[in-house]
Amino acid sequence: MTMPQNRFKSRLLAGELQWGLWSSLASPVAAEALSLTGFDWMLFDTEHSPVEIAALQPILQAAATGTASAVARPAWNDKVLIKRLLDIGIQTLLVPFVETAAEAEAAVRATRYPPDGVRGVAGATRASRYGTVPNYLQEANAEICVLVQIETAQAMARLEEIAAVEGVDGVFIGPSDLSASMGHLGNPGHPEVQEAIRAAAQRIIAAGKVPGILATRAEDALRYRDWGYRFVAAGVDTGLLVGSARALLQTVSARPL
Repeated sequence: MTMPQNRFKSRLLAGELQWGLWSSLASPVAAEALSLTGFDWMLFDTEHSPVEIAALQPILQAAATGTASAVARPAWNDKVLIKRLLDIGIQTLLVPFVETAAEAEAAVRATRYPPDGVRGVAGATRASRYGTVPNYLQEANAEICVLVQIETAQAMARLEEIAAVEGVDGVFIGPSDLSASMGHLGNPGHPEVQEAIRAAAQRIIAAGKVPGILATRAEDALRYRDWGYRFVAAGVDTGLLVGSARALLQTVSARPL
């Protein structure tokens, strides 16, 4: 059995544009169905969704059916949570609320086996295909992709320091929390926030890393792409589901008998 290759990381480092979908439904059925729609990657969120580690594994197994590479967000920048996500087969992590270079370094070290990091060693996990990959321990570090999430004005001020950390592959901007931090709670479209997002893409690129972001509307996703973002989550599954249901109801209920 061979080492699973991280397609998302190789394409990220090649500078390719990758469209993603944010998943919060915590459902293997939804994950499998959405993985077949053609997106390049799917983010499985354990920070703001009601899913724990044990429930995430069958979601990942279902999503492996389709085209989308799996990315997971731990609930926090915590080496135990990160270790457990890695053991169930996640190779790309989006680490939330990174505000300093030291926190970025801690995130990277949590994903690496010694001597490069502090990841705990386990045997027959899903990550090693239940112990059937002979050189998993020696090859795993190279296939791990670390994305750090910038979510506050304080972190934005330190963006270059964070991006410079070795082992950080991409820097992801979180518009909702960033807007709240900048005094515009619930309004990520505020011109001040949007200008910070536009400038951040160029700052990340100048630092030699790849910028990413979450959008909830197609027009926002396309604008971010044009600004230089290269891994863009173009929508959230819950929003797409509810939005489609509301549009359907509006259409049928507005038609007279």
